[in-house]
Order: sequence, then structure tokens, then C-alpha cells
Amino acid sequence: MMRSLFSGVSGLKTHQTRMDVIGNNIANVNTTAYKSQNMVFSDLLYQTTQAASGANADTGRGGINARQIGLGAKTAAINTAITRQGSAQSTNNPWDVMISGESFFIVNSGSQNFFTRDGSFTIDGAGNLVMASTGYKVMGWQYDEDTGDIRSDVVSALQVMNRENLTAEAEATTRGYASGIVDKNDTSVHSSGGKVMSLKIFDAEGYDYSVLMSIHAMSKDGLYYVQLDDIKNADGKSLKDYYKVADISQIATFGNGGNMDPVSKVYAVPEGIDYTPATEADPGATPPVTASPAKFLVNYQFEEILTNFESNPMMSIAEAAGTLKVTKIDGKDVADGDKATSNSKVTMEGSAELTKDTLQRDYGITYDEKAKQYYYKDAGGKTVPLANEPRTDAEVKAWATVLGKLAGGVNINEPANATDPSPIKVSEDGKVVVTFTAEFTPNRDDLQYNNASGKFAVPLEYVADGGPKDAEVLQRVYGLTDTDNIKYNLDYVTPDGHASVTVNESYNGNMLVFDTKTGKFSYIGAQGQNEAVLDFSAMATDMTGASVDLGHFSDVTIDFESLTNVNNGKVSTAGLDNGDGTSANQGTGRKYGEMIGVEIGQDGKIRASYDNGMTKLLGQIAVAKFANAAGLSKAGNNLYSATMNSGEFDGIGQDITADGEGSMESGVLEMSNVDLAGEFTEMITTQRGFQANSRIITTSDTLLEELVNLKR
Repeated sequence: MMRSLFSGVSGLKTHQTRMDVIGNNIANVNTTAYKSQNMVFSDLLYQTTQAASGANADTGRGGINARQIGLGAKTAAINTAITRQGSAQSTNNPWDVMISGESFFIVNSGSQNFFTRDGSFTIDGAGNLVMASTGYKVMGWQYDEDTGDIRSDVVSALQVMNRENLTAEAEATTRGYASGIVDKNDTSVHSSGGKVMSLKIFDAEGYDYSVLMSIHAMSKDGLYYVQLDDIKNADGKSLKDYYKVADISQIATFGNGGNMDPVSKVYAVPEGIDYTPATEADPGATPPVTASPAKFLVNYQFEEILTNFESNPMMSIAEAAGTLKVTKIDGKDVADGDKATSNSKVTMEGSAELTKDTLQRDYGITYDEKAKQYYYKDAGGKTVPLANEPRTDAEVKAWATVLGKLAGGVNINEPANATDPSPIKVSEDGKVVVTFTAEFTPNRDDLQYNNASGKFAVPLEYVADGGPKDAEVLQRVYGLTDTDNIKYNLDYVTPDGHASVTVNESYNGNMLVFDTKTGKFSYIGAQGQNEAVLDFSAMATDMTGASVDLGHFSDVTIDFESLTNVNNGKVSTAGLDNGDGTSANQGTGRKYGEMIGVEIGQDGKIRASYDNGMTKLLGQIAVAKFANAAGLSKAGNNLYSATMNSGEFDGIGQDITADGEGSMESGVLEMSNVDLAGEFTEMITTQRGFQANSRIITTSDTLLEELVNLKR
């Protein structure tokens, strides 16, 4: 009788324990990263009233089973669903971190390590990354200054907001690279200024500068040189002027320059130049010379030989339209071969067509479409009409006054009689044609009028060792002009007009060489080199004799390997960038910066960003993994501690992404994995179990009562 009573009591106690577990689950339905539990029942003990016996072959009696009476139920196990991932809850707080996978954060109370899935972290007053609920420090790995990466060592507290991490120190630029295309047909690489490139660098104090370099073509395909032109500060002032030194080379140099081997070339007289060949040549001479001078008649542009011609806009318009011509020299009608000197007066006439848009935009003259009439405002602000075909001196002067600078220096003459055409005519669509004359003075004494070209020509002669005239023949006849690095030496002119020219080339900076078969980069400076150094001086002496300290600059090594020498439509795209061009872009340099943000990556690495564009690796949150995570012991406050059944923590931890199955998500927290529907179902079955066990006790009590009543 007593056995059923105590079985009911054990059932009540066991179901009460199960209800406690369910209640705890429901209570923690909103607890961050809480892992739900469930309880497993087992039977308690059995009282054997008769043991089992086997069959007896001698007596022929069969075996019987044991007679056992159970004594109730007990709690077999309370399991934690520790590996079941909770849902994600977005918080937009960068310090909230959720783990995906079966890992645990490692936190330290000051005396021991605990483990948690609760990633609601914050920064304490000392700059440590800590649990927001307990203040326990989050553990991980530190940044190694020597390797530039994380040092996987015994875990330690992550102090992400220490004094060193709040700012990024200034750093001088030490690396640079060139990239893009150098097109051999680009006019800029053949100009005196070259193809200009700019490189931004920083000094050790974080000040930025623009280094100006240029690429120049040599006489041979595939040969160029790169020179340093200037270095300017952030205000655009050259360091030569800022430090008051004689030349930028006192601040920095880029290569030592050099001389190329002389090259001999032959050039022919182009069309359009009258040429009288020498009658004989002496090929045996050294160098060979003509027996008599070679003579050339070379046409010159008006702006080259007429003083102030280029500053007269009306002349330029007429010349472009092809209406400009020379009419007189010193008042006499011009004829082929007429001479002009610096004392001559050259009279020219022409006509220029001006559109109504130009007149309205540039001269404030308005056009009335209906009246077909131009108007302007005089000095008093009164609107005055302009004659469509001015014939009087007043009408002509009115137009000349309005046209201002355009008509300055030219003569718009009043018609001499009624039959003469007007010097200004306005068409139906508002176009104005101005006919004018002008007078100029030549700027040299050896001019003669060339009727075939309508221009003035200069007779040139080549005589061996003729000095300056040789240079003019080279420039005007053969189109060869000396530059800073290319010098032409005319040896002789043959009777057929071909000239033998020796080209002497030098270069400043570094020689840049490309493979002429492929257009790929070959070397810079010397064979086998793909880098050249912008070498800063440690000290300089200014023009007063004072010393200038340049120690805040660092030498910059520039890689040219990415340049190519291919066709790009006559446009070169070559340019310079700081850094080494890799993903890390080492050697870029930077100004002093302050922290503007921190982010935690999926691998747990903590990176800070600064207002100078730099990012810095501060540390990495390490995680712990256990062979049997369910064996961890709950320590309260969302914490777990290791047990003998979970496996020991090795003190180092792991990178969460090492096995490719886990990651961290910033700005997100893991929610509780409690299933309310399941919990309420368990609650119903637990309630029914408890109710049934209570009936066992009341029924057993009734039976006992009947037994007591027998004595009555």
C-alpha cells in the first residue's frame, strides 16, 4: 500500500522539476542567446518480490519471469539545446555581435575565463571591449606591429580604444607606381613640356605635396626619359621658392641623366619651299660640303614677320577666311619679288564676316529681326540704330566705335562716291561683312613678296659652318628645332636638297625604355630595373647661405613596370599614384588622422577607420570550440564554464572562420532559441502528469482509510 503512495510522490516531484525547466525556458524567451532546456524522465527503482527462474529440464517445468514492483520516477537528464542557432535580431549597434556556428565568445571575469553566446558588447572607460551586462572583458588576439597582422597567441583582453588606436600617426610616402599608356604619336610626349604626371606624396609630418614629372620622347622609337620638373606644396608653391633655393634639384633628384650616342639622319626639302640646289658637292671633305650655297625661299606667316599683326582680332578673322591679302609696300602696288624691310609700310586689305550672335554676345549690339536693323546704346544710354550700309563718315565711325577692339588698328573707310561699295553690309539674316585696310611694319629686313603664296618669304642659304643661318635652315626648311635635350647639327646639303643632320641627344632624369616589338615595359634607368628613386636631400643651402633641413621627406621608390607603349589614339594616359599598387598599398603615406569609426568583420577582426583615409587592424575576437558543447556548465548571466565532459579550453582559442563554417555578424544579436509552442505543449503534458500522480496519492490514502476502518 505504501509503495503506490511514494511512487505518486516521486512522480509529483519529477513533474515539478520538469515544470521548473519549462518555466525557466519561458522566462528566458527574450534572453539574448539563451539556449532552451528539456528534461528527460526515467523510472526510479524496482522491488523484486520473486526473482526470475529458468526452465528445469529434469522436472519439465518452464521458466518464470521476475516479479518487480516499480517505486516511481526520477529526473534522468536535463539537456540544453546549445547547438541550435537562435534567430538574428538587428540592433544597428556596431558593438553587438552574433556568432553563426557552434563557437563561443571568450570573456574573462578577472580571475577566470567564461564562455558565452551573448554578443551584446560595449566599450568601458578604459577602452576595453566588455560584456554590457557583466563588464567581463572580451578576449582575443592582439595586432603584431612586426608582421602587420594578428598574432595568434594566448588570448588577452581587447583594448580597442586605447590612446594609440584613437589616432593614426602621419607617415611619409615611400612608394609609388606608374600606370597607363605612353602613345608615341601623342604630341605631348614630343613637346618641350612632355607628358606631365603628378604624384601626391606626404612627408613625415603629414603635409602633402605634388611631385610633377614628365615623359619625353627621344629620337628612336621605344626610347623616352622621365624627369623631375617640380615639387609643390599644398598651396601650389614650388619648394624651390618656398625654401629659396636655386634649383629644385637641391631638394630632390630623379636619376642622373646622360647623353645618347649621336645619330645621323637624312632629311629632304618638303613641298612648298622654293629650292635652288648647289651645283657641286665635295664628298671627300670631312664633313662633306657643298661647293656653292644651297638656296631656299621659305614662306613666313604674317604674325611672324609683321609687328602687332597677331594682336589684331579683325586680321585673324580675315586670314582664317582667306580674304586677307597684301596690296601695297610703301604705297606702291605690290608685285612678285618686291622687297620689304623693317622700315617699310605694308598695306593689307580684307573682309571679316561677323554673326549676329557674336555681335550681341561680345559687343552688346542687338538685332531687330522684324526691322532687319542693328541697334546699340550710346554713352547716354540712348538706343541708336546702325546703318545697314553706312556711306557717310559718321555712319562708318558709329560702327567702328561699337566694334571697339575688333576694329582697332584697321581702317574702315567712307565710300569715296555713290558708286563705291559700302565698307559694312548687313545681310537679311543679320550677318555683317566688314571690309577694311590695315598697315603694318615688318620686324626683319630680308623679306620679299611671294605672289604664289600671297605671303612674304625669306631667302635662306646654307653655307658650311654658316652659324645661325644653319639653325634657321634646319628649323624653317627641314622642320627641326633644337630642344633642351635634342640638338641638330647640319653637316651638308646635297644637290638634290637632302640634308645630312647629326642628332645629339641628352636627357635629364631616368631613361625609360619599351620593347618596340610588343610595346611592353623594358626598364627604367638601367637594364633590369623596373623602379627608380625620387631621392630627397637631407639638407640644402638656400640663396642666402643658410641651411635647410629636409629630413622630414623620405625617398620615394617608383615602379614603372605597368606602363605600356602602344597605340591609344594619339592620347597618352600615363599617370602616377602613391603606394605600391597592391591590395595593402604599402608606402602610400598619410596625414595625421583621428578615428571616425570601428567595424568588426566576419572573421572577428576589429578595424578602425580614420579621417585620413587609413584603416588599422586593432585586434581579433577569438572563439572557443568544444568537443561536447552540451557538457558546458551554466554559470548564470548567459555564461558557461568548461567541465570535464565539455573538454578543456586550451587558452588560445580559434579563428571563427578557420573551419569555413562559422562567422560573426556585427550590428546583430542572437535571440533565444526557446520554442514557445513546444514549451506550452510540454506544459500541458506536464500538468496532466502532475494531476495523475496526485490522484495516485489520494486513491492510496482512501485505501489506507478503508484499512483503518476495519477495526470498527
